[in-house]
Amino acid sequence: MQPENGLPLKDVIAALERKFRLSILYREQLVQNKNVQTDTLNNNNPDNALRSLLAPFGLTFKKLSPTQIIISESPDRDGMVAGKKETGNNNEHSLLKGTVRNERNEPVPGVSIVVIGNARGTVTDAQGNYRLPLQDGMHKIYFSSVGFNSYVTSVKMQHAETVKNVTLNNVMTDLSGVVVSVGSRAAQRTFTNTSLPVDNINGSDLLSTGQLSLDRALQYRAPSFNTVNMPVHDATSLSDPYEIRNMGPCRTLILINGKRKNPGSLVYIQTSPGRGETETDLSAIPLEAIKRVEILRDGASAQYGSDAIAGVMNIILKDRFEYTSYKANTGVTSKGDGFSIGTSINSGVNIGDRGYVNYTINFQKENRTNRPGKVDAEQENIDLGEGTADGLQKVKTFLEQFPDARNINGTPATTAARFLMNAAIPVNDNGSFYANAAYVYKNIQSYANYRTSYWKQDPYHLLHDTTSAYLGFGPTFAGDLNDYNATLGFKRENGGWNTDVSATVGGNRQLYTVDNTWNPAMGANSPTTFRPGGYAFHHVVGNVDVTHAVNDKLAIAFGTEFRNETFIIIAGDRASYTGMGPISFSGISNINANTSNRFNVGGYLDLSYDLSQSMLLNATARQEYYNDFGGAFVWKVSGRKKLLGDMLTLRSSVSTGFRAPGLHQVNLQIVQQIFSPGMGVQSKGVVSNKSMQAQVLGVPALKPERSVNFTAGFGLRPSQQFSLTLDYYNINIRDRIILSSDITHTANGNTKLDEVLSANGIIGVSFFTNGISTNTQGLDLVAAFKNIRVGTTGRLMVNLAGNYTIANKLLGVVSNPKLIDDAGQAIFDYMQEALLLTSRPKCKGILGADLTLHKWNFNVNNTLFGPATFRSEGLDKNIKMVFKTKVVTDANIGYQFTPWLSSTFTINNVFNILPKYVLKPLNGEGRNLLNDPDAVKKNINAVTFNGRYGIATYDGSHFSQSGTIFLFTLNCKL
Repeated sequence: MQPENGLPLKDVIAALERKFRLSILYREQLVQNKNVQTDTLNNNNPDNALRSLLAPFGLTFKKLSPTQIIISESPDRDGMVAGKKETGNNNEHSLLKGTVRNERNEPVPGVSIVVIGNARGTVTDAQGNYRLPLQDGMHKIYFSSVGFNSYVTSVKMQHAETVKNVTLNNVMTDLSGVVVSVGSRAAQRTFTNTSLPVDNINGSDLLSTGQLSLDRALQYRAPSFNTVNMPVHDATSLSDPYEIRNMGPCRTLILINGKRKNPGSLVYIQTSPGRGETETDLSAIPLEAIKRVEILRDGASAQYGSDAIAGVMNIILKDRFEYTSYKANTGVTSKGDGFSIGTSINSGVNIGDRGYVNYTINFQKENRTNRPGKVDAEQENIDLGEGTADGLQKVKTFLEQFPDARNINGTPATTAARFLMNAAIPVNDNGSFYANAAYVYKNIQSYANYRTSYWKQDPYHLLHDTTSAYLGFGPTFAGDLNDYNATLGFKRENGGWNTDVSATVGGNRQLYTVDNTWNPAMGANSPTTFRPGGYAFHHVVGNVDVTHAVNDKLAIAFGTEFRNETFIIIAGDRASYTGMGPISFSGISNINANTSNRFNVGGYLDLSYDLSQSMLLNATARQEYYNDFGGAFVWKVSGRKKLLGDMLTLRSSVSTGFRAPGLHQVNLQIVQQIFSPGMGVQSKGVVSNKSMQAQVLGVPALKPERSVNFTAGFGLRPSQQFSLTLDYYNINIRDRIILSSDITHTANGNTKLDEVLSANGIIGVSFFTNGISTNTQGLDLVAAFKNIRVGTTGRLMVNLAGNYTIANKLLGVVSNPKLIDDAGQAIFDYMQEALLLTSRPKCKGILGADLTLHKWNFNVNNTLFGPATFRSEGLDKNIKMVFKTKVVTDANIGYQFTPWLSSTFTINNVFNILPKYVLKPLNGEGRNLLNDPDAVKKNINAVTFNGRYGIATYDGSHFSQSGTIFLFTLNCKL
């Protein structure tokens, strides 16, 4: 009987938390509608107080630590939860029983055990034992406990008692038992049971990097992932290019909770890694909202469709609410710039046994960094000055006062606001609605190259006061980005059939502002602020996925996806494209602005068959149809074999894949001002693949890229503490889409090519085409040694991961259109080849150690960036630029003040390591050139814009660094 005049049980528990400084966790339904007398509050022993408080309700508790307690239902002698009776029916039942232990082989009491799709469940007793009567047939059982990774297994009950013992792994050290959402559409597997290489990166590991966005954090956690901050590359600053396995940003499919996220709207057209491609904005997802990131390192077009040639990244969001987390951070570089401040909150509410709403709000502000170089006066005078002795003196006088020519290059000032929500609402025991939505607003403030007084004039005094000396002007570039995605779906399980129906929308919109410059074509009437337009992309995706376990060996899956895409080129104001446009950044004219649309539909069939407990085979086939280029059929076969009592796993796969031409690549048409080494800033254009100009040039219509992927590897797990995987991959891509090199006038100017260029008033033109075929081969290594005892309370975990590129090369010859070939030009030159194939590190390794010692946590991470090679425009054809191998060390120290308050102090790049390159010869002529100091100086000036770029070249670098960065973070659990 419950006291009629007592206090709510929930309020009494809260009072005990305050009195004894405890953190007490429980499911909301356990305390609902329960009242107690207040005598418990007079007890000075927390254990006695809780026993007397909970026993009358059939509840018990478990101490996870001296200050953390979990409340659960008491199991009775039949294994059923106290206070619940089995509903009567005529179906036969069998008994499932077993013991749940941790990695140290100790029993784990209070583990929640739930039959998925059924209201039945129980908890383990004080000895970790459980008993659960079940109907005969296949059941999926879910084991969970605070502080441990959840575990899912399938059991078949058949007129007999079944024993299933389970080991739960500590949540901070291992996720080998976590169910993988990528790999096979037919049957989800754990990390140790997949036939494909799948990396897992826990959300806490991403946060411990001290990086402020997902793409930067992955740089120091995933060896095959690379990204780079670009110096003074305008809109590129809104979203830095990244890639997996040197395959470009658009060949990795990004999923959120298994659903396709929209790509960005910007195409990288400047000379940078990722040139000619677009990417998905990873920074739209706040780190605090991420439960884990799964990276499928294998081609997966057959399972997921276009864009999955290099692999799939699936971002799993936090779900069930445990506690409200509030975080505040601030940081600065060792140079005193780049000051950052941020705050975030992650919270939510649980709905019943399976429902939840989890949300994250994040705000972040970072000031710019500036790492300019020292400008060379002689070459500056030749390129931008008068080229005379008097001109040289003017340049020297200016540089004596401003050695960096007043240039600002580094990371831009960034302000970002992010919101994310993830929810599930059960409607009955077998079905539930689910939804997630994310939105980010980002504003960046960056700078174009400073126009010095000897380079550009301000004759109408639009940018300087007539009473002051004219020094020049620095055009600024501002970008506003809005990125959003949302999914609404319904999942249902009935009779072994699982159905998932969902709809996803997503979009990315970028608008630009150019300030502190002028348009010479408008003279004294020119404004100094311009709105040059921007880009937008939007898609709507519908999915129907069905899986069915035919028996305990065979599982099937089939489904369909419909996608509608829209790409918009947004015109700027008239002043931004009048004449040549404003100095630094030309706007998009009305004639180039357009809206394009397409749709596609695809379907797949996936079969997963366990030949035995150790042998698994998986096969997938997919058919796609696009309204603008037709259909594509792809397939995949994979398998794995366990040996040595599951300690050794051999795995391999072979597949075909495709990537549809991006809607951006088919329709983009713009003109922009670009710096050309030795020639200054010129106007060059990108013409649409469907345009009249492209047709006159003989450029064929775009078609999908085709790929053949092969992987083979093994996984070794001789103990719960040690694991190692090694995988080889070989990827052939045929008809790879590239943005061509600049096609310019010939020396004599008498070809048909010259006529086309002159008719359009463009100095150079580039376009998208299926120009090349490539082969990429490499090795991926992942090893972990965890739970190493240090003293009586300490635990150490050591991780080693690496990627090595064996080959990244062209296959066959470049497909030059006849008109261009006849003019003696090529669409793919040595500069393009280096950007595409050698500009990312040849190898990358990550060695980290994490030590937990009482209330302290220490983390050290060493990231090795192997050599990278550039052959930039302006660099002599007989030499190359090679970035040296470097190791960046990051350190993180954390302290737990109370159960609800902790802090971390992170030092990124402890030893202030910066990229460094050398020039190397390609032949004897190159060796002679490098023996000439004047020639060396000329070539270095060409790739650094006369010395303006002290760390990175104008084309970027093989890793991004502004030097040592300090970050302090305060974490509160509310």
